Amino acid sequence: MVLLATIPYKTFPKIALGPFELRTFGVMVGLGVLIGAWVAARFIEQHTGVVRDETYRLATRLVIGGVIGARITWDLSHTNQIHSLLDLVAVWKGGLQFSGGFIAAVIIGFPTFRRWTRSVRWSNLDGYAYGLTLGLAFGRVGCISVGEHFGSHSTWLGAVEYRGGAVREDFLGPNRLFVGETFHNTAIYELVYLLVLFGILTWLVRRRPAPGTVMGVFCLYYGTARFLSDFLRVNDKTVWPGLTGAQYLMIAVFLAGIWIMTRVRKTTSVDELTLAAPAVPEPSDGEALESTP
Repeated sequence: MVLLATIPYKTFPKIALGPFELRTFGVMVGLGVLIGAWVAARFIEQHTGVVRDETYRLATRLVIGGVIGARITWDLSHTNQIHSLLDLVAVWKGGLQFSGGFIAAVIIGFPTFRRWTRSVRWSNLDGYAYGLTLGLAFGRVGCISVGEHFGSHSTWLGAVEYRGGAVREDFLGPNRLFVGETFHNTAIYELVYLLVLFGILTWLVRRRPAPGTVMGVFCLYYGTARFLSDFLRVNDKTVWPGLTGAQYLMIAVFLAGIWIMTRVRKTTSVDELTLAAPAVPEPSDGEALESTP
């Protein structure tokens, strides 16, 4: 019954291409960056007229800063896996934490965001949220490949049965992982709900909502889903009252989503209507004289 109720799971940290071996995590994160940036640039160009090269330049800065921030927070929350200076920066083996990357990207992008008009700013942020959703999904495939973000023991339908392979996390909490163990794999869960979110956003984008809507939906959906799925993780450090660092960030993200949906969308909707309204021509001098009693 356990075999029927769980998903067979074996890690695949390397991809063999003849005499060459590629690190799966790095490949998937790289694909996520490229495809996510393309999706964002295409959206932004269509909705704001900003050329794609400008989006790619800003996206490059955000990604570099995000990776650095994500690695720093992962190091701080996984000190038991740091055994050398090389371990501090070995991102090709896996080990990026979204919370640190998100904060770093916001800090780096803020000076640019504030220079745009309100409507352009939120249309751009919509594009980045849209691309980020797909980029994160590719990144979670990388996490699945190297064996990290494991949850507690479980035999439910969506749990996995470990069939072997090198892993980043060789414990489930206090217990060592063994072949045949069944548990929640939160990276797989996140991959699934990110793909669902991307489908929702794609449907939303086609309806051309007010600027800020896509980002607002992203914050509400991802903030809720990630907050809940983190309760299953057993290897992440927690702080009072038992929440992970990512969960505290998700609370802020969710609140930001409420603010965007209730306040920002109203103002950007007004801006859009103002821009779309035809200008009333000024009367000529002759017309003004004729209308004078």
